[in-house]
Amino acid sequence: MVLNLLRNFTGHKKAKDLDLEQDEFHQVGIELKKNIDAVFGRSLAIRELDSGSDNAAEIELNNLGTPYYDIERFGISFVASPRHADIIVITGAVTHNMALAVKKTFEAMPQPGFVIAVGDDACNGGILKDTYAVMGGADKILPVDIKIPGNPPTPLEIMQGLLALMEMIRQKKVKPG
Repeated sequence: MVLNLLRNFTGHKKAKDLDLEQDEFHQVGIELKKNIDAVFGRSLAIRELDSGSDNAAEIELNNLGTPYYDIERFGISFVASPRHADIIVITGAVTHNMALAVKKTFEAMPQPGFVIAVGDDACNGGILKDTYAVMGGADKILPVDIKIPGNPPTPLEIMQGLLALMEMIRQKKVKPG
């Protein structure tokens, strides 16, 4: 038993080689980077806005910034102020308590501003829909451009939603400020 333990510490580790070129996340990221360059001509700044969520979608959004996913390599960064944001990513059903803050955050964003609802709660109110404290999904208060359903959506689904937004912007030929 002790000998096996020592072999685990000192022996040759067998881990499969990662082929990032075949990784679907990497492929979506490369396509997204091309679209970001075409639409914005620079990097993409995202402001995450929690309007009353259970933090499930926020965890997945935070995962995008970890070394495993590293979305900054694709020209995407999260910013602390809506004044620096190109996109607001809203999570959670909009509660009555957060309605004014959500409106002010959107108004502080340079226009044209884009809004993505991430998670079932932000898309349609989720399990909190029709309760006394909740107005509903983000579209009850903001002009939502793209909805990414899921409870929570995976980082890959979030990236695919960002790609869908870039393609929508390119089709409309709206030039961000």
